[in-house]
Amino acid sequence: MALSERAEAVLADVNESSAMGALKKKAKEIKRDHELALELWSTGLAHARLLATLILDTKALDLPLIEGLAADLDELAETDRTRISEWLLANQLMKSKRTIALVETWQQHVSPTLRRLFWYHQARLRWTGKGDPGNTVDLLGAAEAGLVDAHPDVQWAMNFCLGWIGVHEPGQRARCIALGEQVGLYRDEVVPRNCTPSYLPEFIRVEVEKLDARPAAS
Repeated sequence: MALSERAEAVLADVNESSAMGALKKKAKEIKRDHELALELWSTGLAHARLLATLILDTKALDLPLIEGLAADLDELAETDRTRISEWLLANQLMKSKRTIALVETWQQHVSPTLRRLFWYHQARLRWTGKGDPGNTVDLLGAAEAGLVDAHPDVQWAMNFCLGWIGVHEPGQRARCIALGEQVGLYRDEVVPRNCTPSYLPEFIRVEVEKLDARPAAS
């Protein structure tokens, strides 16, 4: 689609090498502009779509539109797909009870991007201290049944969620570790120094050590 002069001007100010801070600064200048966001999204450019996630109008995000955005992301390379979808989740979908409720229905969605966001959201609840929303046992059962054959994007998010369950829910820790050992997912992953391994037994060990090392709240 042909872009408006305003969209062209915005794109002239940002590019693929723009840092996150620059995109966020630009978003603060623009504020909320749903139509501009959709124009930027239509370009297919990763940095334009990242910026779009910051200026979309959450109130205008309904399921058909979100599914359309997800379908666009499903066609991207993994790195761009992951980053943009996580920005969409954090900057839009977590901003209202209505959209959060949508995310919580995506466990079986046809889109791997939306299924991934379901699991990523469940992990996020745990690491941000929200605790178990009451579905931990169901999630563990679903992971035990489907982790091995899941789409790679979804598989990573399921594994990530299991990691945080194991960290923050000691009663389920052994079960999460056992599943990680059984499946062996990411066992041979080479991890940069000071980064947490994705292999579940190691992820849980490292993050529990970090948690235990934190000073107690006064």
